[in-house]
Amino acid sequence: MTLVEFLHPLKSASTRTLCLAAMYFHERYEAGDPITVDGLRQLLRKARVPKVDKMNLADTLSKSAPYVDTQGKDGNRFLWSLTISGQEHVRSLLNLPARDVEIENDVAALENLVRKVGDSDVANYLGEALKCLQVNALRATVVFLWSGAVKQIRDEVYSNGAVAATNAVAKFDPKAKAISKADDLVLIKESVLLLAAQELGVYDKNQRAVLEDCLNLRNKCGHPGKYSVGPKKVSSFFEDLVGVVFK
Repeated sequence: MTLVEFLHPLKSASTRTLCLAAMYFHERYEAGDPITVDGLRQLLRKARVPKVDKMNLADTLSKSAPYVDTQGKDGNRFLWSLTISGQEHVRSLLNLPARDVEIENDVAALENLVRKVGDSDVANYLGEALKCLQVNALRATVVFLWSGAVKQIRDEVYSNGAVAATNAVAKFDPKAKAISKADDLVLIKESVLLLAAQELGVYDKNQRAVLEDCLNLRNKCGHPGKYSVGPKKVSSFFEDLVGVVFK
C-alpha cells in the first residue's frame, strides 16, 4: 500500500486529519522517526494532496493536541509524532484494526526483508505477505510467508545439483520424479522437501523440526476450518523463518 492509497479515503477531510493520517502511515508503515513540519509537507506532496504549499501545517500541528506531541528538535525545528490517542483516532477514521506490538514490529522487519531478498519470486511472495499483515489478514500472511520460504528452500536444495537433489528426495519418496531442474521440486511434497534439505546438509535436524512446525501452521491457515491464528503465533512463525530460511 502506498501513501496515496492510504490517504485516498480521506481526500475530502480536513487538513488536520490528512496530517494525522500521513504521520500514521509514516510511523507505522515506513518505520519513520518523528517528523518536522517540512518533512510532513513532503509526505503530503508525495500523497498528491492539493494546495499543500499553502497549508499552515505548523499551526495545524500546534492545535492538534492530544493527538500529536513534540519529541525534541532538529536544529530549531520541532519534531512531531502521534500520541497513542492520535494513533487510535486515525485507526477509527479509517476503520483499521487495533494492532499488537508484535504485528507493528513484524511489518517493519518484513519490509526490510523484502528489500534485501535478491530473488524476485521470493520477494513477491513476501511482498504479498506484507500487504496481508498490514491489514491484519493473519492467515493469509502465514500462507504467503511460507510460499516465499518454500521457494527459497527449493532453490537451496537444487543448488546441490540435480543428481544430489534427486537422490535426497528418492530416499524419502522412492516414487518421486527425477529432478532435472529447480521447478521439478514443485511436485515434491513439502514434508519430503524438508527431509531432503536435511539430507543435503541445508538444515540440521533441529532446523528441519522448526520448519516442520511452520509447515503445520501453514496447513492450518491454508485449509478451510475454524482455526484462527493470533498475532503472537504469526510473529513466532515469522521469526522462525527468518532465523532458519532467510538468515
